[in-house]
Amino acid sequence: IVLNRFRGGSYLAIGLSAIGLFGVFLFLTYYLQLILSYSPVTTGLAFLPMIAALIATSTAVSAVLLPRFGPRILIPAGMVVAAAGLVILAAQLGVHTSYPSTILPALVVIGLGLGLVFACAINTATYGAAREDAGVASAMVNTNQQVGGSIGTALLNTIAASAFSSYLVTHGPGPAAQAGAAVHSYIVAFWVSAGIFAAAAIVCVLVLPPGLLALAPPEVAPATA
Repeated sequence: IVLNRFRGGSYLAIGLSAIGLFGVFLFLTYYLQLILSYSPVTTGLAFLPMIAALIATSTAVSAVLLPRFGPRILIPAGMVVAAAGLVILAAQLGVHTSYPSTILPALVVIGLGLGLVFACAINTATYGAAREDAGVASAMVNTNQQVGGSIGTALLNTIAASAFSSYLVTHGPGPAAQAGAAVHSYIVAFWVSAGIFAAAAIVCVLVLPPGLLALAPPEVAPATA
């Protein structure tokens, strides 16, 4: 199942993108609730533009772009776009950052990139698998998402906690320093997530083979006597 380069590359793309995606959800939720004082419901609504961009992009990619360009071009391109959205977020985030002017555009860019990645990777994940192996090939998608999310949450939380502590050592323990340390830790996590997406783009270029996904021949119903 995984030795096929189309499928193996798609599993890597899903797992690596899940690392960065869970970082976005986790630390941006912290920022919106703890720094901007959003309620949990408002925070959930704030993520909807990213989800809308992801759905719109994935629909168009599956129907139009994937049959023309293949996954080797589209998946790394989506990784780069998602990394660009994280760079926008990390470069402009502050204690008093505006959601409409900074966070919203970054979320839309991230959603566009993730729509490219997930649409292509999920379509490619079961490509060429025999009928008896289709369940395993499909289950590998969820497995890689869960593993990537677990690694991303643990790794990025550790990095953010270290950045938080280092900031307080140099700026003191006051209330303003606490808020600044929290934002600094989120920024560091977003930079690391952007680097993960950029590195994942390179990995996917190397692993995924060139070419298009060949359509499976239609099944012919057995003739009745």
